[in-house]
Amino acid sequence: MKFSKINFLKSSPNTIQCPKSNFKEIAFIGRSNVGKSSLINMLFNNKNLAKISKKPGKTKLINHFIINDTILLADLPGYGYAKLSKVETKKINEIIQDYIENRKNLTKLFLLIDIRHELIKTDLLFINYLDNLKKSFHVIFTKSDKLKMNELSKKSNNYIKNIKSSYLENKFFVSSSSSKNGKEEILNFIME
Repeated sequence: MKFSKINFLKSSPNTIQCPKSNFKEIAFIGRSNVGKSSLINMLFNNKNLAKISKKPGKTKLINHFIINDTILLADLPGYGYAKLSKVETKKINEIIQDYIENRKNLTKLFLLIDIRHELIKTDLLFINYLDNLKKSFHVIFTKSDKLKMNELSKKSNNYIKNIKSSYLENKFFVSSSSSKNGKEEILNFIME
């Protein structure tokens, strides 16, 4: 199946208000400012599709898009942004937890990780959370344009080796929203 169109569907504060559908659903999750919205815009050739801000923590709801009128895509709020109040952080964590634990038609979960950094505590905590749920996930490394080509393979492979999870899927992706690195590979995988 080829990608032909994508539209914004709705924003939801919880699973109950998410779109009612039997369509398969994929979701992007990661730390605040990892590039979830930028990746969506790059994948679907629309810089205004998902709202982007230089300030982390812009996405505070579950944003749903529909691809080819057959697949739902969820852009989830980012976790781990230290400058939010405890109340806001708790609310975002509850939204993420509610979605991951209760969204029945979620078929693929993509964990976005900034390739420039080593394993970060918030990512490890989130991976442990997924392990406890026995929830499988794929990794998409973002911001690959910030590293030299010879560093990318070594860094991504080392990162994958250091993720101690039984639920990490074998297939991972290296991407950049500015250079469009990984675009075709990720889109093809989604559209399968």
